[in-house]
Amino acid sequence: MAARAESFAWWSIAVGLAVLALKLAAWGVTGGAALFSDAAETTVNVATAVMTVATLLWAARPADAGHNYGHGKAEFFAAVIEGVLIVVAALLILQHAWEVWRHAMPLKRPGVGLLLTAVATGLNAVWARLLIQNGTRIRSPALVADGRHILSDVVTSAGVFAGVALVVATGLRWLDPLVGALAAAMVLASGFHLIRASVGGLLDAAPSEEVRLRIRAALAAILEEEAGIAQSDVFEVHDLRVRQAGRTAFMEFHLVVPGGMSVSQAHRICDRMEAALKAEMGDLRVTIHVEPEEKAKHAGVVVL
Repeated sequence: MAARAESFAWWSIAVGLAVLALKLAAWGVTGGAALFSDAAETTVNVATAVMTVATLLWAARPADAGHNYGHGKAEFFAAVIEGVLIVVAALLILQHAWEVWRHAMPLKRPGVGLLLTAVATGLNAVWARLLIQNGTRIRSPALVADGRHILSDVVTSAGVFAGVALVVATGLRWLDPLVGALAAAMVLASGFHLIRASVGGLLDAAPSEEVRLRIRAALAAILEEEAGIAQSDVFEVHDLRVRQAGRTAFMEFHLVVPGGMSVSQAHRICDRMEAALKAEMGDLRVTIHVEPEEKAKHAGVVVL
């Protein structure tokens, strides 16, 4: 999976350069502030695509003596830096829009600019969809972040296209810097959202409610079966914690079993739980602490 993520990251650089060339050409032939905003955001796309490749190569390194849990969190660092770059790009776009507002100039060859923008936007839309789908499937925060950033670029580009078309239709020159400023606001919101999500990963934020329900269902199914076999109601899972480090999730919890159960029986249950959880969540490392029935809290994640 690591090799596949790296392959997508390399392709992101190529696609980003192609889209950037189209958007720079669109801005060059028109001189519009809105099209400048579009090209500026794509410049960030290329820079972050390069950073994503470097991050994925680093994150794929196995655990070592200095990093017992691997290097997966490097992907979250990349996503945070990408969010910061997006914010910087938004501020530059706002500055340019202000300058154009003060010294409004007519658009040159807007038809050519709109055509180039449409081709670039279509290419970006297809690539963003591929990145998000595959990044989610292989659990790569860096690829998903890259895909969402490109998707925000698609939305911005669509707005820019509509705005430039409106300038051409109405002849109102002030609409051009206004559209550029609106695009910058959307880019700024995207950057802050990305930073917030990535910082959550660095701080070991708890999984979503959907993930917690899937974990509970997987554990409950096994405990219900084991309780029937043992004819006991002293099975319980409590103190469950999950954290994400790149594509790998780390989970730990306490498992309460009947006091008379043998070590071999308890180990068999743990093995079944690990297999079920890995099938549900993919790349997962599980640590289970087995306890006798007097340790039951009767208020755990799963209580039988």
